[in-house]
Amino acid sequence: MGMSVGGGEGGPRAEINVTPLVDVVLVLLIIFMVVTPMLQKGKEVDLPTAQNIDEEVKEEEPLIISVTKDHKIWMGQTELTEVGIEKVVKDTLARTPGRTVLVKGDRALPVKDIRLVMHRVQQAGAKRVGLGVDQPGDK
Repeated sequence: MGMSVGGGEGGPRAEINVTPLVDVVLVLLIIFMVVTPMLQKGKEVDLPTAQNIDEEVKEEEPLIISVTKDHKIWMGQTELTEVGIEKVVKDTLARTPGRTVLVKGDRALPVKDIRLVMHRVQQAGAKRVGLGVDQPGDK
């Protein structure tokens, strides 16, 4: 950006220097691009798409249990066994009763495998068990 120096007519000119503004905006953009992928919780699974979506108010973060296409069960970054699900969920719900449990199953899995995990979660004492799906247009 050019700048006039010395005399001239009209006296001092007020010009806005936008370079610092652009620098700050680019830094913020980079920060958001780096942080956003880290906000996802649970293991990465390919979710099926929902047909009907009910808008509801979220109270607290649900307990997320993921079932990958290789039939491994995860809670966060911890791998669980089919038998171990009940103990871990029971212990977690003892600390935060009434918490929703969200079961995310890969779309390549048969429904019976997801139902088995949901059944074990209910046996552990979960009153609210949901199934994780993608919203239309997410992909």
